[in-house]
Order: sequence, then C-alpha cells, then structure tokens
Amino acid sequence: MVVILKNTSTEEQIGELLKWLGKFNVSTHFVEGTHQKIIGLIGDTTTIDIDDVAAKDCVESVRRVQEPYKNANRRFHPDNTVMDIGGRETGGGKLQVIAGPCSVETREQLITTAVAVKQAGATMLRGGAFKPRTSPYAFQGLGKEGIDILIEARKVTGLPIVTEIMDAKDLELFADVDVIQVGARNMQNFTLLKELGRCDKPVLLKRGLSATLQELLMSAEYIMSEGNSKVILCERGIRTYEPATRNTLDLSAVPLLHQKTHLPVCVDPSHATGIVSLVEPMALAAVAAGCDLLEIEVHNDPKNAWSDGAQQLTPAQFGETMKKIMSISGFVGKPLWNEVNK
Repeated sequence: MVVILKNTSTEEQIGELLKWLGKFNVSTHFVEGTHQKIIGLIGDTTTIDIDDVAAKDCVESVRRVQEPYKNANRRFHPDNTVMDIGGRETGGGKLQVIAGPCSVETREQLITTAVAVKQAGATMLRGGAFKPRTSPYAFQGLGKEGIDILIEARKVTGLPIVTEIMDAKDLELFADVDVIQVGARNMQNFTLLKELGRCDKPVLLKRGLSATLQELLMSAEYIMSEGNSKVILCERGIRTYEPATRNTLDLSAVPLLHQKTHLPVCVDPSHATGIVSLVEPMALAAVAAGCDLLEIEVHNDPKNAWSDGAQQLTPAQFGETMKKIMSISGFVGKPLWNEVNK
C-alpha cells in the first residue's frame, strides 16, 4: 500500500499517521521526494481500510500495490535512485560507461586496456577475476590475483572497478572493489543475494538468461530487503529461439524497468550479442532507450583473449564508439517516469 501525502502536511500530522499505521503490524517507510511525500507500507495490509487512511487530514490519496517487489518499486520511491560510485553520479539519467576486458589475464593486459578506455572516455573499469564459464575446462579467472591487478589499475587510472562475485564465501576479497557484479547465472542465487544485501556496496545485478523482468526485480528485492539499496539492474540479453546472436538483447526492458523501478538501469551489448560488429549499434540504441549505464567489453588484443574474444572491441574501436555515444547521449530526453505512472 502507498499513502500519498498532501504537500501541506505537517511533521506532526505525519508523525500521528505513522503512529496510527504502526498499530497494524506493518513496516512503514517515509519517503520525501522532489515533488511528493509518500509512506510505503510493507506487510499484510488487508486489515487496513483504505477509506480510513484516506480520511486523514494529511492524506491526498491511497493506492494498493499488487507487485510483490516493494523496495524496488517506483510507487514506493518515485524519485530515481542516484548513487555515488567513486565520484561518479550513477542513476537519474547521467550516462556512465563501464569498459574493460572480459577476464583479467595479466597485469600488462589490464593496465594497457584500462589506460586506453579511460582516454576514450570510460568512467569505470570492468574485468573478470572470477569467471563463470559454460565449460569446466575453460579459463576460470585469476581469482584474488585478478582483484589485486584491478586495484592496481584503479590506482593508475582513477577509475572505479567493477568485477563479478560467484560465491558468498569470497565476499571478503571484494572489500576494496567499488561495484560487485552478480552474473546472469547467479541472478537467483538467493543466498548470495542476501549476503550482498548486508554489505554497503553497489551491486550490479544482471538479468538471468531466461528471467522475466519481474523475476529480475524480485532478485533485486532480495538484496534490498536486507538493507542494501544500492542496486543497479543490467539487461544483458535473454535466451530465445534466434541463434544469429549469442542472446537476444531486450531493449524494451530499459524503459519498462524505468517505469517499474527507481533503480539505475545498465545495458551490456557485448554479452547480449556476442558479435563485435553489433556492440556499437546496440550500445547506441541502448543510450537512445534511456539506459543509465553501458557495460562494454574492451581488450587490447581480442584475437588472443583468454575468453570471449569475439565480442570484445579493440581500444581503437571503443574510442570510435565512445565518440558516437557522447554525440547522442546529451540529446536523449529524460522520460518523466513519475508522469507515466500517474
């Protein structure tokens, strides 16, 4: 249930209302947005009479929320979530670009690529230290050594680092990582999600290969229900009957997620297509669709990459792509999501 308060409501009136709602054994969350004051009720609200709530002097309107996700729901939190990641404002329409190799292979490989993507305009650095692979015989990542190399690359470039976690037991290794990524295969690893919900770090949550948007939002809810509201949702393609690309990039997810949730939305055109020639056009389309972040794979020598070389841009290709991204990103209008939902 969402209680929308009048702009003229006083602190005393709001306090009395919160005290009265507390009698119904529900959790109350007061949110003062840019244009509205809202009280979100989480729990069994069936015993609360909407008319009784609406009759309160400070209440403008009351709505029941049918969606099972509450913390991630834009109805409970009408303003966009904006988080600071290493001095980068993330969310709310200002585009950030995460770039770097699929896997951290060597110090030289990562540092060279990190310097190149920064020069091209990337604002964060990605690199896989732990790699979930379809084959158990494929390169699985350098583990802790990979994270150490990422931290060194951050010192060299100043770029915040983004890397994927696979197991909750490794969480302590991520103490100095700026953004913890949860891969598509772990989107519904609820034990891991709960652990990440108890840490105070941004989590980039990728959509599962066959997950619906509601399932993605429910996975975000697992993290947020434990207290961590710093969640970024990532569309990275879903599995369909079309074999021409690695996955099918669902760009309709970007505006739909913006309507449903206040959380930032990222798009990964590299994993979605698996084909280097498609990364740039899909990245540009994602920006036009209104994404808050892009995650693009870049390697200093893709032909000799230890993983996913076919989808990784060279630094030169990334530089050209960034010029086009920057040329259109400032002209993409910010949708009035609050207006859409009224």
